[in-house]
Amino acid sequence: MDGQQPNVQQPATPPAAPAPAHNQPNTGMAIVAYILFFIPLLTDAKNDPFVKFHVKQGIVVFALAVILWVVKMIVPWYWLFQLSWLFNLAGLAVLVFAILGIINAANGKQEKLPLVGQFADSFKI
Repeated sequence: MDGQQPNVQQPATPPAAPAPAHNQPNTGMAIVAYILFFIPLLTDAKNDPFVKFHVKQGIVVFALAVILWVVKMIVPWYWLFQLSWLFNLAGLAVLVFAILGIINAANGKQEKLPLVGQFADSFKI
């Protein structure tokens, strides 16, 4: 060889990932709050007011589901057959509240759930 070094290009360094904007709501943890409300409380997202709002709403939805389950367990079986449509309707309402909350969280909205949203304000997290 004639003493020349081959032209070796240095690998290009990948551009740095953009820093997350602090004004963006943490929609992922807010959505999780309606599925398992305590998971966001175990992470750093517990300090985010947006996530706290949805955790409080998730607690209300969870409490409604538990209350409905307890009432179904207490009601005697012979009444349960006559009231099954009412329990099914109440269970559907709980599901609709959870879906509405998930949709609001996914869209970055901080809107109270209809009928039950005002109860979330009583929780201090």
